[in-house]
Amino acid sequence: MDDHAASDFRSFFHNLGHNWMALAGALMLIIAILVAVFAPWIAPYSPKATLKISIEDIYAAPNSAHWFGTDDAGRDVLSNFIFGARISLIVGFFASFISVFIGGSIGIIAGFYGGRVENLLMRFTDIMLVIPDLPLAVVLVALTKPSLLNIIFVIGILGWTGTARLVRSQTLSVKERKFVLRARAIGSSNLHIIRQHIFPLVLPLMVANTVLVISLAILEESTLSFLGLADPTNLSWGQMLNFAFTRGGLSAGAWWALVAPGLGIVWVVLGCTLLGHGLEQILNPRLEWHHLSVGQKMVERKSGQMPS
Repeated sequence: MDDHAASDFRSFFHNLGHNWMALAGALMLIIAILVAVFAPWIAPYSPKATLKISIEDIYAAPNSAHWFGTDDAGRDVLSNFIFGARISLIVGFFASFISVFIGGSIGIIAGFYGGRVENLLMRFTDIMLVIPDLPLAVVLVALTKPSLLNIIFVIGILGWTGTARLVRSQTLSVKERKFVLRARAIGSSNLHIIRQHIFPLVLPLMVANTVLVISLAILEESTLSFLGLADPTNLSWGQMLNFAFTRGGLSAGAWWALVAPGLGIVWVVLGCTLLGHGLEQILNPRLEWHHLSVGQKMVERKSGQMPS
């Protein structure tokens, strides 16, 4: 099994380097992460600094001192944008980790054990699937104190259903492979088989799905913040949009207060989407061909040049 896993990982990284979609998405996501990590050194102003402003500083147009203009409080929009990336990415990453952990655990257990366990877990998953995530998230956040931890937790516990179904499907396929049957034959425990044989082959698919879940979590956090349910002590891109809409940004013609956070959300979500779809193409090459296809791809597959 170790040789199988090592071969799969080598093939994965080789294909990753030749997939433009995955590389472009990874580059976009890395840029956003670097901006968030080095925000104190990149941002021209501190968003928490005490300012002395005049009426001319409110929604001031972009200029040499403020490249992205200022907001309703006279603060630099570029600095707010850079620091806001931290909160949006923190929510996106940590909420997605919670979702993937819950969904991955349920999917592996359901797919591996089958029977009543699978029926019980999948019926619960189906029930969660039919409940709209956003309205339920709005209710849960509104009932609790709107804080960063609460938002992460709510988004995390509502976004696992797609991962559970995806991982269950992959687990059903992996557990029928010969090395799993051999492990059963020599008396390996279920926990050992899951840890040593099932999980390593399901993990790459979970990683690809995590990237897509990150984009959904960021969108949901932005939506909650835009609706006024953000943590008031932490500035995010969604909260910047909320301030611009509710504090007269539109009537003042301050388009820069809306464009900057909007572009940030689009940039990260697009990067995650490209990376996620690129990883899907790498992990599931069957997406690129059909069993009735003819031509070069089928010739390459039959000759062993394409992975099966």
